[in-house]
Amino acid sequence: MKCEEIIRLLGEEYPESAAESWDNPGLLVGRMDREVKKIFVALDVTDETLQQAIAAGADMMITHHPLIFSAQKKVNDQSFIGRRILGLIENRISYYAMHTNFDVRGMADINEQQLGLVDTEVLEVTGENNGTPEGIGRVGSVTKEASLRQLAQAVKEGMQIPSVLLYGDPERMVSRVAVSSGSGKSMVPAALAAKAEVLVTGDIDYHTAIDAKACGLSIIDAGHYGTEYCFIDFMKKKLESMLPDCEIVGAETEFPFTVE
Repeated sequence: MKCEEIIRLLGEEYPESAAESWDNPGLLVGRMDREVKKIFVALDVTDETLQQAIAAGADMMITHHPLIFSAQKKVNDQSFIGRRILGLIENRISYYAMHTNFDVRGMADINEQQLGLVDTEVLEVTGENNGTPEGIGRVGSVTKEASLRQLAQAVKEGMQIPSVLLYGDPERMVSRVAVSSGSGKSMVPAALAAKAEVLVTGDIDYHTAIDAKACGLSIIDAGHYGTEYCFIDFMKKKLESMLPDCEIVGAETEFPFTVE
């Protein structure tokens, strides 16, 4: 199957038009006419995942986060991004990223299911799909009121992560929960407007957390990787169903930090 055919099929469900204006999804490196027999799926193009893709003999690499965001005036071996781009080209790997278009059409639903939320709605509307609002994150209710401590445990179990940061009284009882994967600092106003009692997200800095707490919003920081590495397994299964003639390989799960 040609790379362009795979991109067309993905675009039917996760169109690049659904991405935020600042984003950079799409075919970032390689040829549209590349024949693809093996696809490697990862959250990011890192030195480690690129080597895994090369070792697997992948013809195409698909990630959630784009390797290229800003303009690259030079592509050479003097920068880590340049070296990775060269690694993709030299190993004839076409590289495709699906970022906020997947956040809107896929990630939010996965996170909702991981936390067992019901009666959900879009946290921050960015557009519509066939007249139905769509956007980043979800806000809804847990099936049974729980303490923040209990909810933090449920987040760890649902997202299969080793730890979280909890900002707020651990014994506070909550029922209305917002979730936004990745870096969720900008989603605090939306969570407050939606009358959420707690926001589950990642990359929350100290001042944002204590200010949110002062406004009545508790925070469970599950980490950027922790809230989004589900992309790997989900997309692997999606591609296996979508492309039965292609072999799909998923990156090894490897948290970028350790808890000592």
